[in-house]
Amino acid sequence: MNRLFVAYKPTGIGSNFFLSKLKRKYKDKKAGFSGTLDPFAKGVLLVGFGSHTKLFRFLNKTPKSYRATLWLGAASPSLDTEMIESVDIIDELDEKRVKESIESLMGDLEYEPPIFSAKRINGQRAYDLARAGREFTLNKINSSIYETKLISYCHPFVTFEAVVSEGTYIRSLGRIIAQSLGVSHGSLSALERLSEGQFVYEDEKALDIKKSLNIPQNFYSGDYDNIKYGRVLAIEDLQMQEDGYYWLDNGDNISIVNIVEKSVKYELGRIYTC
Repeated sequence: MNRLFVAYKPTGIGSNFFLSKLKRKYKDKKAGFSGTLDPFAKGVLLVGFGSHTKLFRFLNKTPKSYRATLWLGAASPSLDTEMIESVDIIDELDEKRVKESIESLMGDLEYEPPIFSAKRINGQRAYDLARAGREFTLNKINSSIYETKLISYCHPFVTFEAVVSEGTYIRSLGRIIAQSLGVSHGSLSALERLSEGQFVYEDEKALDIKKSLNIPQNFYSGDYDNIKYGRVLAIEDLQMQEDGYYWLDNGDNISIVNIVEKSVKYELGRIYTC
């Protein structure tokens, strides 16, 4: 089965375990997903079956949007409710100040990722080192925060939404918000991914591959059998000849080619769209 769709992972289970349930549901063992969600988080997860697992890097997956609830005063090394160590009782804040703090995040942001993250340090995942009690330092990372807004403030819980670049850690944004409000600790009590680029949850409806790619379509004027049988393509037969990735429409399937210094190479050949 070749299929690409948006699933909705519930909270409390890992992305791999959720994928195993989808494999049983669709009776197919060849499947994968893009953009891992922690067990704590819920929401949109791009899933592919069959040859469509090869398409993830060519999909229009950014920016991503999230909704999160920050628990002011809750201390947790994982920056979420999975490892709460203590809770400070803090005075209620002015809602205008909370709103301004959230909106101040917009723009390019440099910050520290959570120690409980999938970042690699000398080949090991940061969360494995953290669980083992090992001391280590993560380099700061950069993210683009395109939009933020306050959804509600019901003390001590602050719910906000953020539209961000790929690889942004929303748990770290929660920590930054708490610190900007003069609160020593803050951890997320809920996290939901609302969208990945153009993709939102629609009851696992199959996606139109030709409308989901983040690379331009190119047009081939040569003998169609060349594409059909994976033969070498001459760059003179392509409408766009600049270096880069392109997709070619072959009717019921597509091919993805890579142009490098006037040479045309197949990146993915004959990916069936249905």
